[in-house]
Amino acid sequence: MSFDFTGKRVLVAGGSRGIGRAITWQFAAAGADVALCARGAAALEAARADIVRLGRRVHAMACDLADAASVAAWVPAAAEALGGIDVLVNNASGFGMGDDEEGWGASLSVDVMAMVRSSRAALPWLQRSGATSGASIIHISSISAFRPSTRSAAYAAAKAAMNSYTGSQAAMLCRQGIRVNAIAPGSIEFPGGVWQRRKTDNPALYERTLKSIPFGRMGTPDEIAEVALFLASPHARWITGQVLTVDGGQLLGV
Repeated sequence: MSFDFTGKRVLVAGGSRGIGRAITWQFAAAGADVALCARGAAALEAARADIVRLGRRVHAMACDLADAASVAAWVPAAAEALGGIDVLVNNASGFGMGDDEEGWGASLSVDVMAMVRSSRAALPWLQRSGATSGASIIHISSISAFRPSTRSAAYAAAKAAMNSYTGSQAAMLCRQGIRVNAIAPGSIEFPGGVWQRRKTDNPALYERTLKSIPFGRMGTPDEIAEVALFLASPHARWITGQVLTVDGGQLLGV
């Protein structure tokens, strides 16, 4: 199976680090022109520079995805820079872990509302793409959505809302030629990410989580990115409204 996204325009919300950066880079490596946004200027510029070296057109813009006005500014700017939108990937997370105002605020404003707002803002361009060659929206959820959590109640609930919206959005958009799917990653480790930090600040949790994965290791951002490319590709042209778990068997509990 190979991926050729030559001529496609891909937007990645939260595309400068970890899973988002891997998704952005792999789409560009497969021929797509890409746009990404993030809050951190240094990581955003590093990701942009990597894609420039691939020879692809790239638009990078600082954006606070918790802010509706920022999202409303980023999407049309990216669409204008690329000449349209064929694929939208909503990857950002507020990582609101606690069952308190701060945790719920971060999870609802970024994981849920940024997803809704980015999709709404991108819809006119996705509709044009869907009418001709097909368009795709991909949400990055989490296996936390599938089970209760005492450690990350707000995050888990927000991801469950994302999964629910994936099906509703797919039903609303399918007749316009727009497919909507989600990916639910298991524990993914990368430099500067949550699980690399946990290895130092909470080694007991890290080891307990590692032992829960039958394959004996954490996942990598590239393993999620490859699934995103599949879901956006013609290989997945008959798939919509689905949440695909990518966790190395972590949910199996064996």
